[in-house]
Amino acid sequence: MLAAFGLAQLLATVPVVPSEPVDTPVTRRPTPAIEYSSFYHTRLKIHRIGSFAMIPFFAGSYITGQKLINGDAPDWARRLHGPFAAGTGVLFGVNTITGVWNLWDSRKDPAGRTKRWIHSLMFLAADAGFTYAAIQAPGHGDTGNSATRHRNVALVSMGLSVTSWGLMLFFK
Repeated sequence: MLAAFGLAQLLATVPVVPSEPVDTPVTRRPTPAIEYSSFYHTRLKIHRIGSFAMIPFFAGSYITGQKLINGDAPDWARRLHGPFAAGTGVLFGVNTITGVWNLWDSRKDPAGRTKRWIHSLMFLAADAGFTYAAIQAPGHGDTGNSATRHRNVALVSMGLSVTSWGLMLFFK
């Protein structure tokens, strides 16, 4: 009897929420359409082509740079490391411009916003790393600590770039 009385008191304290009839329509404000210009899509295409081009530049820079660090590098490695590194710099310049511009144009689009921002911040960090690696580039014949630091900073930047690229490529 007491248990039933206590339960009745407990149920009496629970507020009753009136429910709407089932046939009452729920009105929602329509989500505004996000329109992208044709220039946005052109920049996106350039950005994607550049993203695929970064892998050969990374491989060439790594192979030639490692031969230079090991000492007694063949002539082709000495001649090609600079152009591979410069190509990476130009490629990252183009991809930074197209990427930041498209990030700005997509600022009102909630779809994929977090992924776009993570991708952008990782690539900007890689940009900073490549700039630092270029500043740390050793002189001719230097195979000491500066060459190792240069390589390590470049490898971290390459890793950030490839990880960020994979984020956009595989998680659509």
